[in-house]
Amino acid sequence: MRLSDIVVVLSRPSESGNVGAVCRAMKNMGLTRLRIVTPETESGRLDDEVVNARAVHAVDVYESALWFDSLRLATADCSLIVGTTRRRGKKRKDFSMPPDELSRALRERPGMAAIVFGNERTGLEEEELSLCNMASHIPVDDVFPSLNLSHAVQIFAYELYLAMGRPEEWEDQTRWVPINAEGLDQITTTVADCLESVGFYKQAGRSEQERLFRDIFARAGITLDESRYLEAIFRKMARLATSSVDNSPNREHT
Repeated sequence: MRLSDIVVVLSRPSESGNVGAVCRAMKNMGLTRLRIVTPETESGRLDDEVVNARAVHAVDVYESALWFDSLRLATADCSLIVGTTRRRGKKRKDFSMPPDELSRALRERPGMAAIVFGNERTGLEEEELSLCNMASHIPVDDVFPSLNLSHAVQIFAYELYLAMGRPEEWEDQTRWVPINAEGLDQITTTVADCLESVGFYKQAGRSEQERLFRDIFARAGITLDESRYLEAIFRKMARLATSSVDNSPNREHT
């Protein structure tokens, strides 16, 4: 993965100045791809003058930013979605990586990754984090754990730059391309549907397993061909199981 494959996503930012500072932090470290999910301001918009004033010579990052109505849409073309959060809980991720470990891990895999940052006051909500395949956190002192949005972005951007180097230093290589978020949703649904068709979900639990499958497939970086092959395996399993029941000698026929 290259720096040009990294997308910084700001979900529901509320401070225009912070967004401008994020642009500057990104450009300092060679990151240029910014996506913004509906700002959480009274007007639902950011103040362009304030953003530009804080961005200084990184205004181009803001001007080329893409805008979305939801986090799902903002990350649909990404093969890996990383949610930044310091909070843990039952409905949050089982493990979290610090920025340096995350950056080294991303360097070794192809595809495009989104690093998602939540609202300055509330951070990422549980529903937003559930769309992410993994979590990452910045180790801080418990006495004062809150970080400014742009400072957090700067730390991640710095570690990504150290791990991946300048984009022009990479040689063009043909690598496998992992499926994106839409593809992950499709294979996850197929697997769950097949399991349900053979009576696997007799009690509640499908949604939890869907999240598990989706996260595993994303971290594995499976390709489109691999996802199709896996889907074919599960569909055949479901057909064989159904056929076995239908042909059972103990089954009554009318």
